Amino acid sequence: MSGFILDWFNLAARWAHLVVGIGWIGTSFYFIALDLELKKRERMNPGVYGTAWLVHGGGFYHVEKYMVAPSELPPDIVWYKWEAYLTWVTGFSLLILQYYFNARLFLIDPNILEMAPSEAVLISVLSLGAGWLIYDRLCKSPLVERPALLAVSVFALILGAAYLYTHVYSPRGAFIHVGAFIGTIMAVNVFGVIIPNQRKIVASLIAGEKPDPALGRAGKQRSLHNNYLTLPVLLMMVSNHYPMLTGHPKGWLVVGLVVVTGGAVRHFLNRHDAHDPFEKYSWTLPVAAVAFGLMVWMTWPKPVPTTGATVSDAQVMALVNKHCTMCHAAHPTHQGIDAPPKGLVFDDVAALKRYGAQIEAQAVQAQVMPLGNETGMTEAERRELGAWIDAHR
Repeated sequence: MSGFILDWFNLAARWAHLVVGIGWIGTSFYFIALDLELKKRERMNPGVYGTAWLVHGGGFYHVEKYMVAPSELPPDIVWYKWEAYLTWVTGFSLLILQYYFNARLFLIDPNILEMAPSEAVLISVLSLGAGWLIYDRLCKSPLVERPALLAVSVFALILGAAYLYTHVYSPRGAFIHVGAFIGTIMAVNVFGVIIPNQRKIVASLIAGEKPDPALGRAGKQRSLHNNYLTLPVLLMMVSNHYPMLTGHPKGWLVVGLVVVTGGAVRHFLNRHDAHDPFEKYSWTLPVAAVAFGLMVWMTWPKPVPTTGATVSDAQVMALVNKHCTMCHAAHPTHQGIDAPPKGLVFDDVAALKRYGAQIEAQAVQAQVMPLGNETGMTEAERRELGAWIDAHR
């Protein structure tokens, strides 16, 4: 019953995370695109930086942007903040429900680092906080005057976090933590910099004072960073469905290529929205293609050496019963698992033949199953399993 209830909490949090996350991403992409569409026009109201004409849903919209706000602010001004706050809250709730409550199953891999669940959770919390603090100091350093060098420094920070996580956590736990690491930076950018700075600007205007332009510049910088980090963090959040990513022995390098690919694609879209000449941003396409191609090349399945001996059906069933069926059974016996993952039940040879490709990808090639290698599946056993699957294709 506890597993059933936990699953429903997990589902509710995941659904909420998707809903508010879509809202946050949508507003982020919209406002960046809107900024890039703004144009100076002959007739504009005093204080207007630029305007844009938009069409959607059968209607036309005329949008004006004020850099320091008009002389009077309406009482019903909309603040876009709760989408970001709730995305982080629901995401962290999922981290707790899925990984903290089941740390031994989903977070800890004894072959990587043996530790207690409390230690794994502590490392998680401290690393997420430390990531924000280091990022924030980078953005407040002299690098702020050199955006390209600052971007490289942030990339190095993410790569360093990925290296740490892949040497501490299970493959799945590592990738989801890279996503949480980036997502925390993005959410605190909104909570700790963008919204507070905007409030200070509004307070100055109400007091009849001239707002500090540095506040607007800092908010714009963090908003732009969030925009470029969105595509990589999205892939991190779905990476657990793709063992060729999470199971790679150099997973931190895969993370780096994901960031490069996502950043290049985002830059292409931004400059396209700004109507820049194509030759000024055409370099983004080959960069994204090469980075993505390197990911495919790195994760290409390597031939798995076999035992050279014939593996019988009885042997493979004994192997599967030892390492797999505590979860992949009609009635799982593993604590915290109340239904077979993905509905896969390995109760007979016919089922192993039917799901051979999936089993090979997860347990033989990527070696991410059993989760955390909790049952201590050996290399020899993986070769036996691979040999049996290869013989029954």
